[in-house]
Amino acid sequence: MEHSIADIQYCESLFSRFYDIGSLPSGGVTRLGYTEAEDQMHQVFTSIGKELGYGSIQDEVGNTFVGDTASRNFCLVGSHLDSVIDGGRYDGVSGILAGLMILRWAKEDGLSLPIRVGAFRCEESSNFGCCTIGSGLVTRELHRQDVANLVSKSGETLESIFQRRGYSLNPPAISGLMGYFELHIEQGKVLEECGASVGIVQTIAGPRRFKLYLRGVAEHSGATPMPMRSDALCAAAELILELERIGNKEAIHQSVATVGVVYNHPNAMNVVPGEVELGVDIRGIDLTSLDRIEAEMKDAARRICARRHIEYLEEKLSEFRPVDMSRGVQLGLEDAAQRLGISSRRMMSGAGHDAMAFPSLCPTGMVFIPCLKGVSHNRAEFANLPSICDGARVIYEFLKGEAV
Repeated sequence: MEHSIADIQYCESLFSRFYDIGSLPSGGVTRLGYTEAEDQMHQVFTSIGKELGYGSIQDEVGNTFVGDTASRNFCLVGSHLDSVIDGGRYDGVSGILAGLMILRWAKEDGLSLPIRVGAFRCEESSNFGCCTIGSGLVTRELHRQDVANLVSKSGETLESIFQRRGYSLNPPAISGLMGYFELHIEQGKVLEECGASVGIVQTIAGPRRFKLYLRGVAEHSGATPMPMRSDALCAAAELILELERIGNKEAIHQSVATVGVVYNHPNAMNVVPGEVELGVDIRGIDLTSLDRIEAEMKDAARRICARRHIEYLEEKLSEFRPVDMSRGVQLGLEDAAQRLGISSRRMMSGAGHDAMAFPSLCPTGMVFIPCLKGVSHNRAEFANLPSICDGARVIYEFLKGEAV
């Protein structure tokens, strides 16, 4: 779809307002949830809303909403403004830009449907090891006991941060939702490979996360013969490769398995590794497949560790079921894309998003746009501004249909 020069320029001007916040010498950004950098992002968001002539409100966990803040019932276009450590500038922000573009178009067209754009706090797990905190608390997907004792990178508990900021870990549930819509970069390369302009998300994969603890014996690397060792890192290496094999076997069901964290102790050149902690992330949309991966992972860990004389302990950190987007919204977004001449493709989301929290509350839809080579959570992350406008136009076209 061809967009007006004015729209592209306005989208670019919005993007530039957020650009420098949390910038690093590496070229990436760090805007962790419930830190000053995220606060600055929300302040800019509020300022832009005011310039558009809209009011803003902040809820009891710090989420910010811009748009029609007076109506009791409203459509919410949401995303987030925090980032991972040394991340890119498009993850989350693209969805907020899309929402602001929709507000601008709605004002120009005199659209009567009440619309708010919501920026949710701490969508990324980078600061507390838990994702979608802002949206989770106000939708009751998360509760005080789930998050109060989480510790930030700076060593402060979330409960302490909330007390200092005057927030509440028992906020009232969000209400009045007529629908929830989110635009996001795909964070994969499916759209780029197939040449589609937007993706209509059908299901968001359910993640299961674990910590695996392996304990051997830390001994002198020169004085301990090879057959006499209980090397925790060698056991971990074998388990990592086994989990990759299990994940590959289940890939036919669109499941994945990743070891993303390795802590090796004492991590010294001349010491046989005595203790290793692994962080494991399993995701998919097929519960039976996820069950198989979990069971086979545990079986492999016990088998490998028993053979190598390594103590083994596992801890499940979290588990979320796959979440389906609303069928009627999927079809409506698909029809909207067709009317606009924007090519679309139905697809799943392997990554988690704030949208996971809303299907139980209201009709929910999610639109993906391509990102260069599928790169995300990386300083090289990139999406075209016209792609943001494509996705925003699809959501806006759907909302216009609802207003008729």
